[in-house]
Amino acid sequence: MLVDQIRSLIAGETDQVAVMSNVAAAIHQEMKFWWTGFYRVVGNELVLGPFQGPVACMHIPFGRGVCGTAWQREQTIVVPDVEQFPGHIACSSASRSEIVVPVFDKEGRVTAVLDIDSERLAAFDETDQRYLEEICRMLS
Repeated sequence: MLVDQIRSLIAGETDQVAVMSNVAAAIHQEMKFWWTGFYRVVGNELVLGPFQGPVACMHIPFGRGVCGTAWQREQTIVVPDVEQFPGHIACSSASRSEIVVPVFDKEGRVTAVLDIDSERLAAFDETDQRYLEEICRMLS
């Protein structure tokens, strides 16, 4: 149902920041994750974009942490325990597990990543990955 809600919510909207804002809010409100938001590709780093939750890191270098690694690999990364991820960037010690999904433009370049953190270990599974990837495809 969330996928259909987001599809309706963003239909016809062309402003990426407005779209990211409502997508982050819809996911966060429906799924009750600890932190839900986007990092946008700006030059050679990810810059904090629209999000829901506590304050976050504002800049993440290419290839660093879960977000930078998902950007570099151009693929979704699911981390059951962030303390086991080499180079994890700890914006908060409350984050225990994470999923990061790249957002591609029409030419296939990563333009942003959707980052979701949970206070629970192993909070994300293949079902989450499948639907979050579908949501991110709607943003291209």
